[in-house]
Amino acid sequence: MPFYYLMPRGADGRRIATDLLRLRERLDAAIPLRTREESLLLATWNIREFDSTKYGSRLDDAYFHMAEVISRFDLVAIQEVRSNLAALDRLKKILGSWWSYLVTDVTEGTRGNQERMAFLFDSRKVRFGGLAGQIVLPPVRVTDTAGNRVTKPVDQLYRTPYLAAFQAGWFKFMLSTVHILWGGDEAEAPERVAEIRAVARFLSKRVADPDAWSPNLILLGDFNIFARDDATFQAVIDAGFEVPEALQSIPGSNVKKDRTYDQIAFSTHARAAVDCTAAGVFDFFQSVYRDEDEAAYVPFMGDAYHTTSSGKPRANPSTYYRAWRTFQMSDHLPMWVELKVDFGEAYLNRVAGTT
Repeated sequence: MPFYYLMPRGADGRRIATDLLRLRERLDAAIPLRTREESLLLATWNIREFDSTKYGSRLDDAYFHMAEVISRFDLVAIQEVRSNLAALDRLKKILGSWWSYLVTDVTEGTRGNQERMAFLFDSRKVRFGGLAGQIVLPPVRVTDTAGNRVTKPVDQLYRTPYLAAFQAGWFKFMLSTVHILWGGDEAEAPERVAEIRAVARFLSKRVADPDAWSPNLILLGDFNIFARDDATFQAVIDAGFEVPEALQSIPGSNVKKDRTYDQIAFSTHARAAVDCTAAGVFDFFQSVYRDEDEAAYVPFMGDAYHTTSSGKPRANPSTYYRAWRTFQMSDHLPMWVELKVDFGEAYLNRVAGTT
């Protein structure tokens, strides 16, 4: 559990503790209990601009709420980690010294938005396998204007995907996290489809290599997929991945629950053996930063709660609160799966010749 003694004292501490008790109760009901050997709880979470000061700094409340949510999992892929790692380090401190992280370098330029991607994991349960790297798409062979076959570099993804290897129990797996470009409000924006198709095909080919670190590959993160019947989602499936049925029945992973931005997909390569036993998303706004908590946070939002940037009174300050709270927690909900990692009995049965 997180180090609650790091919470502030006084009125702020009482508010955070009250919210944490409510959050813990809902987490207990929604997320399977972590086990020592039997299962792995894996999650992906786009933590909005972690950390920026666009709507002011994150409060102590947010760090303890996020730590409580993350503590219910063994390994979490996080998108939108910013260049300054102070926020991630603070989150890790609250979680405990046994938590470790791997991060990418910052993706430079306006396309990369100064973002990193991270894997945050409980080292008591999950072991880093030694393999980690940012994905660079290979060049392609094309015919030039003179009719010659030449090698041509390809456009790289706006935010470089991250690939790392881990082991939990008997289960060895590679994990790749992505943050696919937004590209506007068009559901099937061609650039977005192209990014998803490129990275999914690359990884599908990589995992089929007999020298791959593991045949088990999980692709997860923020794909900015609007709906499962879009070409963006189909690009993942066509490349040789499958999404658990339990996740396909979820309306959405954004706060409004009307967009399937986030995904967790498993390679369907013949040697793969991913056994998913449960899955879901967790809506933290049912427990913290609720609509009915707005009045408690008005003092922290400052003049912007009442007044627009042009100095005019806000017609509906609650609209500002609902945006502000997404910069405290996120505009994405954490998506999770429970995976079986204890294959000891099956192994013994094979050796004994009983199966």
